[in-house]
Amino acid sequence: MRVTWEEAGWESVAPFVGRRRLPGWDCTVGLVIGDSAALMIDAGSSLREGALLRAEAQRLLGPGRRVTHLALTHPHFDHVFGAAAFSGVEVFGAVGLDTALAHGREELRADAVRNGLDPRAAEGAADLLVRPRHHVFGEWTLDLGGEVQVLLANVGPGHTAYDLAVLVSSSPEVVFCGDLVEESGEPQAGPDAIPSHWPAALDRLLDLGGQDAVYVPGHGATVDAAFVRTQRDELAARFGIA
Repeated sequence: MRVTWEEAGWESVAPFVGRRRLPGWDCTVGLVIGDSAALMIDAGSSLREGALLRAEAQRLLGPGRRVTHLALTHPHFDHVFGAAAFSGVEVFGAVGLDTALAHGREELRADAVRNGLDPRAAEGAADLLVRPRHHVFGEWTLDLGGEVQVLLANVGPGHTAYDLAVLVSSSPEVVFCGDLVEESGEPQAGPDAIPSHWPAALDRLLDLGGQDAVYVPGHGATVDAAFVRTQRDELAARFGIA
């Protein structure tokens, strides 16, 4: 039996678009449901969390359906460690993300442990780390059926060198921003951030979604274009960029 977004503990963003704020690191994941396919956006911070998301998605999709596509917005553990729970799906990421995950496996594990993930859970997720099969260089359109179309856009670098945004053609349009945008705190610029390009990445997000879109940050509540524009200007001032 198919359940509603609210019954599954998700927030409805548009008629066929939902999101869920996960406990712990307040990471946001998304789900876009078409007539013939379904896209999950990010996968949570552990195999257990990924399995929970997959089960919830199947309740939302109804009998005989499953998640078919997975988009990873960037290579941080709270967004990618649950990906192995989505076996058999088509995985997408910004070009170069596969190499970054392959070479950064140990650092991801260590970062997860530093941030409070159980060491055994971190080790298991790192051992089974899933790398994208499909590499988005510019833009990639997915047809999920029933006129539900999604645009995957390589908008980075910024928060990392491999930032992928997801634009859903709906009413209103919805932009999943990954951690290029954060609402629940100041955007985090770790050692893998590219500060000099971050404001330009937010300009690209605004070009994609426009003034009336709903913007879904990687952490926190949904925001509007004015919030993204303000955060863009704050980041430019913070990093000394004109």
